[in-house]
Amino acid sequence: MRHLAFTDGNQIALLHSGAGFYPALITAIDGARVEIYLETYIFSLDETGQLVVEALQRAAARGVVVYVINDWLGSGRDNTRKLHQVLEAAGVQHRSFNPWFRRGVARSHRKLCVVDRQVAFVGGLNINDDMVSDRDHVTPLPAPRWDFAVRIVGPLVREIYREMEAQWLRVGRMKLKARWINFKRLRHRHAGPVHDQTQAGLVVRDNFRNRRTIQRAYLQALGRARESAFLANPYFAPGRKTRRALVEAARRGVKVTLLLGVGQFVMQDAVAHSFYPELLRAGVRIVEYTHTELHAKVAVVDDRWATVGSSNYDGLSLFVNQEANVVVQDQAFASYLRQEIEAGAVSGRVVHLADFLHMPWYKRAAYGAAFLLYRTVIHIITLGNDA
Repeated sequence: MRHLAFTDGNQIALLHSGAGFYPALITAIDGARVEIYLETYIFSLDETGQLVVEALQRAAARGVVVYVINDWLGSGRDNTRKLHQVLEAAGVQHRSFNPWFRRGVARSHRKLCVVDRQVAFVGGLNINDDMVSDRDHVTPLPAPRWDFAVRIVGPLVREIYREMEAQWLRVGRMKLKARWINFKRLRHRHAGPVHDQTQAGLVVRDNFRNRRTIQRAYLQALGRARESAFLANPYFAPGRKTRRALVEAARRGVKVTLLLGVGQFVMQDAVAHSFYPELLRAGVRIVEYTHTELHAKVAVVDDRWATVGSSNYDGLSLFVNQEANVVVQDQAFASYLRQEIEAGAVSGRVVHLADFLHMPWYKRAAYGAAFLLYRTVIHIITLGNDA
């Protein structure tokens, strides 16, 4: 079992949505001289994906060794096949995770990149257009998808590199400037300030030795919370331990705020609503984000502990998917991310307990049925993944 180990002396910058992330990623790729590892759940060949592909092609043409992994299910069978053809033709080495479900229902939901073992990116953003809905990949969004990543320089990069190198080997056993004009419509946000000398660690989840590492990191942070806890996530279906940690923190007087994404999937919303009454009674503040799609998986506790990554609060992320988060112990970084979450909450709808106390019985029954169906499906998937 992997324990969360922190390293000192890291430089970490928070990247907000595609406006911050994609230009920073392409800049790092264009500066590569030796080697690039890139891993993502979705790698679309849309306008955004094409910009990243072209940067990878330029790197390979310079003699940089480039390794790319995408999830076969997340990216889609046909899209993965086309991506493989395009990348291989340019000299980029490409592998897809768990094609044709050869390893059960396991998925790689991680979003990672390491360039020249000097700079790393960790977060929640896929390689796809963040102005188009994740629901159908067609519907335009009113604003860029709300999400975060971090750019890291420092000792932690070595650990992220080792993890990505090992993943490449594991998967193998399965079997500009003018270009940036395209980002002008997204550039209402930029990278946050660089926080120097920060203490940070990588926490990953897999289906072997590290099954509960990310969940444990959250539980420990909530268990130690004394003042505040701000959590933002799009897919909210927490297990019993996480719900209990949220409830107990609120009852200790901790200001607990959940900023949740809604409106993308009806069933997901129904499952999330089934948990609301218990949390609201305990004093947890719940805000539903309504400005655009919320895709961020971030949290801040007591303005000292923060995490940014790919892990949702649902059974797939916590028990099936491979995930990766960075945990940062730095007051300046945590405070800055907390302010970003609070700013996002301004665009949301506050949920009140009265909304549920006066709800028609059939709606409560529907939420309960959604929860039971969800729990059954996760149980079946988990058993199948262990086989």
